[in-house]
Amino acid sequence: MLNTLIVGASGYAGAELVSYVNRHPHMNITALTVSAQSNDAGKCLSDLHPQLKGIVDLPLQPMADIKDFLTGVDVVFLATAHEVSHDLVPDCLAAGCVVFDLSGAFRVNDPAFYETFYGFTHQHADLLEKAVYGLAEWNHDKIKEAQLVAVPGCYPTAAQLSLKPLIDAGLLDLNQWPVINATSGVSGAGRKAALSNSFCEVSLQPYGIFNHRHHPEIATHLGTDVIFTPHLASFPRGILETITCRLKPGVTHAQIAAVFKQAYDGKPLVRLYEKGVPALKNVVGLPFCDIGFAVQGEHLIVVATEDNLLKGAAAQAMQCANIRFGYAETQSLI
Repeated sequence: MLNTLIVGASGYAGAELVSYVNRHPHMNITALTVSAQSNDAGKCLSDLHPQLKGIVDLPLQPMADIKDFLTGVDVVFLATAHEVSHDLVPDCLAAGCVVFDLSGAFRVNDPAFYETFYGFTHQHADLLEKAVYGLAEWNHDKIKEAQLVAVPGCYPTAAQLSLKPLIDAGLLDLNQWPVINATSGVSGAGRKAALSNSFCEVSLQPYGIFNHRHHPEIATHLGTDVIFTPHLASFPRGILETITCRLKPGVTHAQIAAVFKQAYDGKPLVRLYEKGVPALKNVVGLPFCDIGFAVQGEHLIVVATEDNLLKGAAAQAMQCANIRFGYAETQSLI
């Protein structure tokens, strides 16, 4: 049984993680924590997230020093902001824990990346070198050996699962950058109340144009430039991405289908559409990324959708944990 600590358990992704860990037959929750300054400290998790009432009625313990919670712990999930994860990871690794970090603090193995796109100087270049990017379908072997897994961002997960097979197979003319138009529900902004994510204030609108932090994460891990435009929309959860690409001359629909099938054969959390394209409703509340596509001449449009809190966060973190410890990838997820 893996003793498991969940930090940042009060948030949307944190609560989903709690649910997954609670029903995992090989994991035991040792504590759920929040910042000592959090308004949620001391409250019962199921009072904040009533869907867990009678299932996980545990308190959210205030955490001033994570070392107070690490004795006997095997696994730490960090559902925390990047600057918090940056400071907590070293203590977790020093205690011998395997860490799954849902923030952006260790996703790119280059300290300069964080100064440019996150606005802080990374203090742990040695740990950046050891961190494994947790794109589960593509980094399986590295995840199996990792002590620190940096779970990808929600937008990058859908974008990379869509584009990586095509790029690796050499099917795209990358002189025309892939254009990723992505739309997310308001839960992507987190649980903390703000006017900008108040449901009555949100309208369909692009944001972070040319400067969203997930843009360089996508480009870095794909190894190619892209245009990425995120949008916020007035629905609670889920992401849908419509990705426009140019194919190399002569590439056919059948070739694309074969490349996707080969890439995701035996990968249970990516569902491919032989006909048509997926809709957001197909994945909300589920741990899948659904992918479909259409071709006209040398133009390809790929449509990918996922639940931003699940395959875009908590479900992928658990998928990585299952890979790391040798369990079925879908354990506790389906």
